[in-house]
Amino acid sequence: MPLVAFLWIAFALNYVDRQMVYSMFPALKADLGFAGAKLGLIGSVFMWVYTLSMPVAGRMADLFRKDVMLVSSLVLWSAATLGCGLAGSENSFLFWRGVMGITESLYYPTAMVAIANYYPEVARSRALGIHQSAQFVGVMAGGWYGGWAADHTGWRSAFTVAAVVGILYSAVLWWGVKGVGMADKKEERRAGAGRTGALLASRCYLAICLGFAAYVAILWIFLAWYPTFLQERFGLSMTDSGWNATVFVQLSQVAGILGGGWLTDRLRTRWRPARLYMAALGVFGSAPFAYWTFSASSLNEARVYSACFGLFGGLLATNAFAAAYDVIRKENRGLGGALVNMTGGISSGVMIYMAGIWKETVGFAGMVVWMMGVSMVCGAVLAGVAAARYKQECDSSSL
Repeated sequence: MPLVAFLWIAFALNYVDRQMVYSMFPALKADLGFAGAKLGLIGSVFMWVYTLSMPVAGRMADLFRKDVMLVSSLVLWSAATLGCGLAGSENSFLFWRGVMGITESLYYPTAMVAIANYYPEVARSRALGIHQSAQFVGVMAGGWYGGWAADHTGWRSAFTVAAVVGILYSAVLWWGVKGVGMADKKEERRAGAGRTGALLASRCYLAICLGFAAYVAILWIFLAWYPTFLQERFGLSMTDSGWNATVFVQLSQVAGILGGGWLTDRLRTRWRPARLYMAALGVFGSAPFAYWTFSASSLNEARVYSACFGLFGGLLATNAFAAAYDVIRKENRGLGGALVNMTGGISSGVMIYMAGIWKETVGFAGMVVWMMGVSMVCGAVLAGVAAARYKQECDSSSL
């Protein structure tokens, strides 16, 4: 069983645990008293803590054993998931969501570096893309399971079951990844730390961060608020809204990831900036479909537009980190990937919270139209930087 398969399952569980809560909002309102902006805090607290933990987690991924980091993260975030299920108040629930943010932050940069280092460059987009597809399967499963559990068995049992599954799988994960990514030599550690500032001096790297942040801001409006939009616009139950809000967009994202990864790896052998251009296309092309989804007048329209959003988003998802690793030295990949992810975390945390405040005034479509413009500009900037700067500075030997 290849490395990416063990990590795929772990990453899917990661997103089930964080995503299922968004289909439970009505149950949390009734049981713990969550309402309005505090509902938005459920997503924002997680993303803020997760985001602020990223630089430390990324540097740890560069310095320490990756097998230990991966398994420890899974055990700890499963314990935090159980804490959410046992919470007796709003503040207690938000506390455990914050703990989940810290513990889950240890996983992603470590897994991405382990995969990037393990697989050859000609297969890097595909390997990273296959791993990334677990995110969308986990979102889909979590969105459905959270709504189903809230309707049938209770939201507390959903967190308990997810925690037990994660702890049991940690033993399997250890067997699958043991020995992968031992700590680097002291000389390599010092070399990586000494070149950290070069990351922020690269226009190519900064353009990747900018494009990723713009796309993820819209993506997390989907992940956090699309079930609520469907409930309010079309009168769906929590189960039906959780399913419709995830299955179409997530399956199409998986198709975009797998197809885009295969295509980009082929192009990369003859066209070095291929990953940057494909990432730019993903940012630029997904934005209009996000607006049309939240402007849809029928459920079928929303399904079609969300699927198109997912397809273009998959192109970015499979290429953003692969493109970043093209321009980052090996000993800096943990930190460099973590900072890309951090920009997405900042933008998504802000947008989840602001959506909770503004959805009653400007509406979902009003918010997304502004983000559509920002995303399309960022996609154009990324493509422009790739065209103008690739030969001069987008070379992993400098970063």
